[in-house]
Amino acid sequence: MDLYTLFPTISTSFIVISAILVAIGWALIVQGKRDAHKKVMIWGAIAALLFFIIYVSRTAFVGNTSWGGSDEMKIYYQIFLIFHIVLATVAAVFGITTLVLAFREKFAKHRKWGRVTASIWFVTAITGVLVYVLLYVLYPGGHTKPVWDVILGA
Repeated sequence: MDLYTLFPTISTSFIVISAILVAIGWALIVQGKRDAHKKVMIWGAIAALLFFIIYVSRTAFVGNTSWGGSDEMKIYYQIFLIFHIVLATVAAVFGITTLVLAFREKFAKHRKWGRVTASIWFVTAITGVLVYVLLYVLYPGGHTKPVWDVILGA
């Protein structure tokens, strides 16, 4: 495994870990275990944050991976990728909102937001894994320049 696949593998792992922790946290709150729920959900948020840090760092310093499949499939991949990116952005905003509501002890609103947020997060994690599989397992592609090289004209 080279540098180009190491970081995506690690970041994707953090998204999977985050989704698993959210599922565990959901089960804990259903069982009435508030303290355990809080701890697990914070760890889920930390895992998601680690994903984001690794993803942004890789994009800035290494670059992204371009589509390696056929030209006929590229449009379907791009539509799927746009769906995933929009969903992930919504999930991140909802996740932050849900966490803020919990820390402000607005539990009625937190409960409503949490159900929706967790559901969106699960779909985001699944689509994220599918993007990883498409780019690094089924159709490995080339690598673009790091953002810094593009900005600096290198």
